Amino acid sequence: MKIIGLTGGIGSGKTTVAKLFKELGVPVYNSDLRAKKLMNNSKGIRTAVIDLLGKDSYELERLNKKYIADKVFSNKELLQKLNSIVHPAVRKDFSRWVKKKKTLYVIQEAAILFENNAYSNFDKIILVKAPKEVRLERIIARDNGSKEEILARMENQWDDSKKIPLSDYIIENIDLDKTKLQVEQIHRQLIKTAV
Repeated sequence: MKIIGLTGGIGSGKTTVAKLFKELGVPVYNSDLRAKKLMNNSKGIRTAVIDLLGKDSYELERLNKKYIADKVFSNKELLQKLNSIVHPAVRKDFSRWVKKKKTLYVIQEAAILFENNAYSNFDKIILVKAPKEVRLERIIARDNGSKEEILARMENQWDDSKKIPLSDYIIENIDLDKTKLQVEQIHRQLIKTAV
């Protein structure tokens, strides 16, 4: 079974592309969602996060995402420390998840696949990209955040120009119909090479 990485900057449309692969019957592991679930449900992670960021990291036993984002996206050192708590747990969780799958390939959706040096763990990498202005519009509409907050989060991610040479497939995600065609084409190629 091939392990495919799906990545792209915030607002590029990774989740939309992941949904299109799911519609084609491909199992997709969403690293961000699983990380949040692990952060909510694992006592060990919860304790480590509170030790790092303070008791306000959780409200009524649930992850306080806004508080954590405000703390870490303006402080690279804190972000790295948080990632060193969460990423190993996500890797283990992903390995368990993969073992239960019986398909030619699976996809792991991860925003910072390059930034955390995980790209060497994949057979192929799909990069989803879109112009910065489009990404900003999407995130403002989705998260209701300020432009400054979003730009701070973008600063913690590599620029597409660094990701492109390390990617096997690039999806330009501006027009949904064209994106669907690109996904179908990549799916056919992956099936061909996985057999």
